Amino acid sequence: MSSGKRILSDFKVFSRGYLRNKVGLFFGLIFPVILIVIFGSIFSGGGSNTINVYTQNQDTGPFAFPQMDISSQFLQALNSSNTISVITVETSNFTSYLAEHATSDGIIIPADFSANYLAGNPVNITIYGNPTSSTNGIIVGTVSAVSNMFNLQLFNGTPVIGYTQSTIGFENPQYVDLLIPGLIGFSILVSPMFSLVNISSEYKKNKIFKQLSLTPLTKMEWLISKILWYIVLTFASFLLMVAVGIFAFGAHVNLTLGLVPFLILGPTLFAALGMLVGTVTKNPETAGVIGNVVTFPMMFLAGTFFPISIMPEYLQNIAHVLPLFYIVEGLNNVMVYGNLNGALIDIGIVAAITAVILVAAVKLFKWRED
Repeated sequence: MSSGKRILSDFKVFSRGYLRNKVGLFFGLIFPVILIVIFGSIFSGGGSNTINVYTQNQDTGPFAFPQMDISSQFLQALNSSNTISVITVETSNFTSYLAEHATSDGIIIPADFSANYLAGNPVNITIYGNPTSSTNGIIVGTVSAVSNMFNLQLFNGTPVIGYTQSTIGFENPQYVDLLIPGLIGFSILVSPMFSLVNISSEYKKNKIFKQLSLTPLTKMEWLISKILWYIVLTFASFLLMVAVGIFAFGAHVNLTLGLVPFLILGPTLFAALGMLVGTVTKNPETAGVIGNVVTFPMMFLAGTFFPISIMPEYLQNIAHVLPLFYIVEGLNNVMVYGNLNGALIDIGIVAAITAVILVAAVKLFKWRED
């Protein structure tokens, strides 16, 4: 027969133990809140209902009268829709510009747009976008609605203004084409980061580093061997994911030497970061919490699972300070967009961050003292 007293006693013992476990409290109470904040901010638009769209207006005039500047009126109408916000850019290579800004959404207003419209000649707007992105349908729908409004105003609905859809990089990218670089970035982050956080903190706690210091092995040799292992593991993971993507799902990816720096610098960066976290924390429990705090935001905000262009602007700004963002963006530039110039910028940023983290990890890594 059940005893309420025993149940209550067991409840007290268990609840006290749970409340004393900071890691359990974090994952039981705090971490779900963090996930709600992150995903709520992303998919609710963070209070803003507009999508930023880069636009190149090639119809620059001159115009005899301001009223003849139809392209500017068209862009104003798009902004007034409250669904998209036009950001006008001047660039000679619009698709490269989009790739460099980690977005696939863009609009080109062609030259002589105003003159053709006023003359009743058909004119097409080019809409760049990723068909798998949730923002693409919204942008196409908005441009279509505004085009219909302009057609109705002057031509009683006759389709003068139309649009064509295009993509950057591959002609018809599939979801898996864009997913592969993100998952490679995810793999580059997770394996070395979690592993080195755990190993460093456990070795420190159990005085294994001190025992290793009595052997001929140096701390640099120990660290280099770990980094080499995760570089090998990253290459193996990369080949496996690309093979599955190509042979199982028909993925289209560019395989060039431009990928190699990311597959070397990425695991080096996160192995060093994991060792740094495990070294500076007092115990494995704290190291685990800090490691998760560092790792999980990068998982969801660096463009591993979805493009950052669908996020609110403030989350996009946060993404730009995360090192994983530049690895994922660089892999996308090489594998999907074929934008090697953009990839070189990403390589430079990743190399600089890696150097800083590696130096810090080596400096703070105590070998004999622990």
